[in-house]
Amino acid sequence: MQREQLADFLRRRREAIRPAAVGIADGPRRRIPGLRREEVAMLAGMSVDYVVRLEQGRSSQPSTQLLGALARALRLSDDERDHLFRLAGHQPPPADGVARLARAGLLRMLDLLGDTAALVVSDLGEVLAQTPTAKLLTGDHTGFTGDRRYLAYRWFAEPHSRPFHPPEEQEGHSRQMVADLRAVAGRRPGDPTVTGLIARLEAASPEFRRLWAEHEVGVRRADRKTFVHPRVGPIALDCETLVTPDLGQELLVLTPADAGSRERLDLLRVLGTEEFPVG
Repeated sequence: MQREQLADFLRRRREAIRPAAVGIADGPRRRIPGLRREEVAMLAGMSVDYVVRLEQGRSSQPSTQLLGALARALRLSDDERDHLFRLAGHQPPPADGVARLARAGLLRMLDLLGDTAALVVSDLGEVLAQTPTAKLLTGDHTGFTGDRRYLAYRWFAEPHSRPFHPPEEQEGHSRQMVADLRAVAGRRPGDPTVTGLIARLEAASPEFRRLWAEHEVGVRRADRKTFVHPRVGPIALDCETLVTPDLGQELLVLTPADAGSRERLDLLRVLGTEEFPVG
């Protein structure tokens, strides 16, 4: 671990970020153009004291989870994120590893979307980041580990997660998930991360085995989904998907499909956050 280099890098990246870029008001009393330490701590979900110790070169070795949180808070590019991990004495996260992070450009787009429900998802269906409205709508999906990180695995192996989708839409949703995964498998032939997930899904779910055998292929583009929220009822949402050039990550933007859904989504924002189980 290179403590002095790590401390210098974190200080400089913090000072280089404009508060408005991460959704913080740039008030008249600021003495520096960048973020304050307490703002970095808030964005990363860690204590201010730990951020101070990191920047002073007095901390213990941070975990990969903490480094990932710092990389997101500081909007680091892929190269900057890898540099951060190396300075802290860790190998950078692999392309599809446990510590995979949303790309900095997509995180900036999430910030710009404000109250819109939106999320960044990997090509295998791992939710990497969500806007606050998306968390109100479906719960926080960024904290899962193992195969439960993947939306398809929870959908097929844990059917109790399905009540948030109306029964009449579930077959179509299942088919779209499998077709999308088939497209990923075609783009990444022989990738053990992909083939391993498929094998475990086949072992866990007869429904997945049946749909996988049909060999349907289709990349998710745009569709309409209904979320049955336990507090405000059904919300119909149009889903637009923007993908990165290498198709490795997607930005999903969910907007109300009709006036009633818009009213229920507005009501949900007013009600605010409370404990919401996601499986």
